[in-house]
Amino acid sequence: MAVVLAGLLLPAAPPAGAAQRTQTQPQKQKQKWTGTWATAQHAAYDPGTSEVTVRIPVRVSAGGSGVRIRLTNDFTTEPVTIGHATVGLRDGGGAVTKPRELSFGGKGRVTIPAGEQAAGDPVRLTVPARSDLVVSLYFPGRLTHISQHWMGLQTVYWTPDGGGDHAGDAEADAFTRSDSSFPFLTGVDVRGGSAAGSVVALGDSITDGASSTADSNRRWPDYLAARLSGCFTTAGVLNEGISGNRITAGTDGNPSALDRLERDVLSQPNARTVLLFEGVNDLSWGGATGDQVIDGMKEIARRVHARGMRLVGATVVPYRGWGDWWTEAEEADRQKVNAFVRDSGGVLDGYADFDRAVRDPDDHTRYGAEFDSGDHLHPNDTGMKAFADAVDLPGLRVARDCPSTRVRLTSYRPSLQTGGQGTRITATLTNEGSSAAGDVRTRLELPAGWSAEPAGGARLRTLHPGQSATVGWTVTPGPDTAWGSHPLGVRSTYRQSGRQRFDADEVDATVTPVPSGVETPYRTTATTDDAHYAQNGGQFAIWAGGRDLSGWKDEKAAVYLPGAAPAFGSVAARVVSQTGSGPSAKAGIAVANDLTAPEKGGYAVLTMSARFGLEFMTDSDGDGRLDTWAGGGSSYHPAWLRLVRAGTTYTAYASADGVAWQQVAAATVPSAGGDGDAGLVASAVNLDHPGQTTTAVLDSFSPSGASVTFDAVPGPSSR
Repeated sequence: MAVVLAGLLLPAAPPAGAAQRTQTQPQKQKQKWTGTWATAQHAAYDPGTSEVTVRIPVRVSAGGSGVRIRLTNDFTTEPVTIGHATVGLRDGGGAVTKPRELSFGGKGRVTIPAGEQAAGDPVRLTVPARSDLVVSLYFPGRLTHISQHWMGLQTVYWTPDGGGDHAGDAEADAFTRSDSSFPFLTGVDVRGGSAAGSVVALGDSITDGASSTADSNRRWPDYLAARLSGCFTTAGVLNEGISGNRITAGTDGNPSALDRLERDVLSQPNARTVLLFEGVNDLSWGGATGDQVIDGMKEIARRVHARGMRLVGATVVPYRGWGDWWTEAEEADRQKVNAFVRDSGGVLDGYADFDRAVRDPDDHTRYGAEFDSGDHLHPNDTGMKAFADAVDLPGLRVARDCPSTRVRLTSYRPSLQTGGQGTRITATLTNEGSSAAGDVRTRLELPAGWSAEPAGGARLRTLHPGQSATVGWTVTPGPDTAWGSHPLGVRSTYRQSGRQRFDADEVDATVTPVPSGVETPYRTTATTDDAHYAQNGGQFAIWAGGRDLSGWKDEKAAVYLPGAAPAFGSVAARVVSQTGSGPSAKAGIAVANDLTAPEKGGYAVLTMSARFGLEFMTDSDGDGRLDTWAGGGSSYHPAWLRLVRAGTTYTAYASADGVAWQQVAAATVPSAGGDGDAGLVASAVNLDHPGQTTTAVLDSFSPSGASVTFDAVPGPSSR
């Protein structure tokens, strides 16, 4: 980064049936274990596989010099055997730096009965705060079930069926499948670090991270861990959110907050404070009254306090516009619950005003637009960060000597263009402490090649308690900057109460393309009047309207290469992002005998929609219309897409990382012949959004590029 300077082992009380968790713990150890990562297992399924290894990356919160893992076999009726387990620091993707062997009671193999848990023996390993650990588990024989937390928002790597034991591999070559749920692993603990304890976030899908960016650790507990890392004595942050969770009632596979309180919260090692953020599901589709939610909160408080822990409540966020769930009566109940959280008469030990942090200042029943993911209930990454910023760190009573002078960058998601006049970025410093901050210096951290012109000084002699000040820059990306997201950081240092302190912040700046055309040998074609294109090295942008790209409609814009899809070969690309238009907007790859005239045959398209997942469409009769369909599932970006052609048969694959591919479907296209055209396509699907366009950014599409090539696939021996 270029810098622009302007101016004993004490186990937790185990849940019932978990006796084997403590038998491996040497009592002579004096240091306490502290939870640094956790997730709430809540369901199980039969994977239908044998002899497999799973590799689970997790982002820890607090660091230490020793680590142990905790496994669970809850929600099952059969035992599970782990034949080999390792842990190590992540080395990118599914790779691990020097995997360390794990044992359970001195043995490398452990069988966990149904409904039971097991803790691994301690491993000496230096674990930096907010680093990535990887836990690998090998399952010998038939794996009859997987106990899981399904919304992992994290790529988890699996070997194929029959892949065998690869827990000790440093590289990730054997892990060719992936999903995004956390199997069996329920906790990671550390000792020997600076953490004085942990904070447990008890919540629903918002705490679970729904609508935050996957594989980026942008749930609000992740942001809270980042804030706590600046404290002299830090704290672990444990995410115990489950999508759809409620206080007042539960379902099979999703027990209520009250029913799972012992297992997921009170039994956590060295947990000091619980941050309760639930109620929206109770009040909306759950049908509970405000009084019932308040009664549930009081019962949680009673049980938390009985364990000597603190309970901090969070206000219930607005949700008007989320489906048809909001009503005036429910809003009145929400306000009643929030009034209790803000003034509980001592029932709660404090509160975080999440409602105030994200609500629309002009309509308190709705999210502010800058925080809304689009469904009007779940926040985007910016909203997640706003929640973490709303937590009073001293009020948690876990971490100590935390920064009281904070720096925050705005805008939250600045948009910049290469070759433009620059974009104003502002840092706001606020002294929330009781003493003055002196010699306050602020610097902006930029990607290499970027420039920033300061607008005023970035050094303050004194910032008094309650005072705020701003520092600004005009930021311009480098001329060769890739389109997409780039981190902008800011760091302020100051002296307060005789000690040198600091605070930092980071936002994602998006560098956006502007129409500029494409370079030879690439060509363009469109069946809409509002198509535009741009190329930035191996990146391509397509602006497109169009009512759809399916059935009787074939309205799209495309960048293509003539003859680049051989009769036996493959074509692939990565859909980086889609913006604009509605949720059905599509972007992806296409092949045809002639993409300028799909009626000449061989037409097939594989796209990722903005919100509704994969769509694999082919022309079965050669009339130029895409009349077969397969796909669905969740939408994710970036998305790797690949079409493999073997004569007249097309097979579609998709991947979240370009390594582990999953088959979407296969189809026969009888009219395919010879070397066809291969292209990148986009359609706004604006039938219900007339006049709107979509902007799609794609990359890794090149006949000679290293990332993706049109690799030859062996054809029949008679060919």
